[in-house]
Amino acid sequence: MSCVIVGVGNILFKDEGVGVYAAKYLEKNYEFEDGVEVIDGGTLGFKLMGYYQEYDKVIIIDTVSIKDTPGSIYNLPSDVLIGLGSYRQTAHEVEVVEMLEICSFLDKMAKVNVVGVVPEDIESVDIDLTETLKKTFNLLINEVLNELKKDNISYKKIDSVSLEEIIKEYNNPTMKGLDVNKV
Repeated sequence: MSCVIVGVGNILFKDEGVGVYAAKYLEKNYEFEDGVEVIDGGTLGFKLMGYYQEYDKVIIIDTVSIKDTPGSIYNLPSDVLIGLGSYRQTAHEVEVVEMLEICSFLDKMAKVNVVGVVPEDIESVDIDLTETLKKTFNLLINEVLNELKKDNISYKKIDSVSLEEIIKEYNNPTMKGLDVNKV
């Protein structure tokens, strides 16, 4: 089974970046079976359509704008998302659901789940997460791993890079690792 895990969000707006941090955390700390990719989707939006058609399974990690306690974790399958109008609050949440609606009319569409967390603060400009989301971050990661288990997709833990280290990388980007030619 081909599977892609896409972390979406905007790291500039505090909790809005949780999906991006989660994707990076999974990429650094886990090794997945062949056919599984982990992607930092940022604010991909309409480009998600390609993933919905190319893969058998798509897991999107994101915030979910549901009226509930910040830090609450949800695992929403595509059929629930399509009918959940209140989920569409941020620009990329709208695009995630719109692409699902469009792809639902096509011949091939992946099994899609959004594993999300209710944010506390998506308005402050800060490359970080609130303490609330930091406390529930491992629950979010565990729900993604549980979703993989449901489809018998194997993985193993290979490292222990912390969430704080991941956030720090985004706060202090370097040119290390980039293929840059001096002109």
